[in-house]
Amino acid sequence: MSWISFTYLEEYLSFVVHPLWLFLLPILIYSYWLYFYLVGCVISFLFNAYKKMNNHQGNDFYSKFWDKPRHALARFVELVGKIWHGYEIYGMEHLPKGPAIVIYHHSIVLVGYTLFVTKVFTEKGRLCHSVIDHALYGIPGLKTFYDVILLRDFTNAECVEILKKGHLLGIAPGGAREASFSTDYSLMWGNRTGFARIALEAKVPIIPIFTQNSCETYRSFGKTRLTKWLYEKTRRVLLPTYGGLPVKLRTYVGEPIPYDPNITATELAEKTKTAFENLRERHQKIPGNMLRALSERFDKHDKAN
Repeated sequence: MSWISFTYLEEYLSFVVHPLWLFLLPILIYSYWLYFYLVGCVISFLFNAYKKMNNHQGNDFYSKFWDKPRHALARFVELVGKIWHGYEIYGMEHLPKGPAIVIYHHSIVLVGYTLFVTKVFTEKGRLCHSVIDHALYGIPGLKTFYDVILLRDFTNAECVEILKKGHLLGIAPGGAREASFSTDYSLMWGNRTGFARIALEAKVPIIPIFTQNSCETYRSFGKTRLTKWLYEKTRRVLLPTYGGLPVKLRTYVGEPIPYDPNITATELAEKTKTAFENLRERHQKIPGNMLRALSERFDKHDKAN
């Protein structure tokens, strides 16, 4: 034991408590978010390079000019979903040929919804707009990526206009609060009825969708009273995330909730909530379990009703 000395311990402890850890620790804790950000930046760069190489002018992201890169990205995402998650979708026949609002639960990382949008594009040739938080749209380096795949902090008026043009519009009423603090697929919509008012104004149906095991792909930690309080005060709290396991993912498209001029926005919101909860109760085992979801990925005989 002669190698153990005060000098040795002092050198060891000086390494453990080195100030550099103050910078490295947040990077390690938030490594998944850093990875997602860098991937988004790379895709945005490639989109910009494609635009520059073809001397394309203007910012019309509905132009056929963007069909080729969109299809390339969609095929890649679809392949990843098939290989890593054995992704399947049921009930595509419930999607109308015209406009509709698609309502979904906001998991910490929207793998299921992303695969759903991709499948709708590759199989139906339809673009699905998605409403995101203003803070996300303002992140530097991602704007072109967001614009090409139609992610934006759309206003209510813009949402109505999108629907009147015949497009699909995806909305997660629970937003970031639901993503960070929801447990076992619980809805955290509060009194939000904005999506219902938009549906009534645009006179379109609402389509609830549910992705089985969507909350088992990634999970967050640090759900405390302090972080919840900080979120409510700042709306800018980002919890550390872990996961990435190849769990089984299946998206179920519910039956449309048709436009009814005799219903209020509050009543429509409650009706949508009930429809979503029925999908969840039918297709998701509660409480969620990452290992069970992983085993379902490899069990070919495990089929949901």
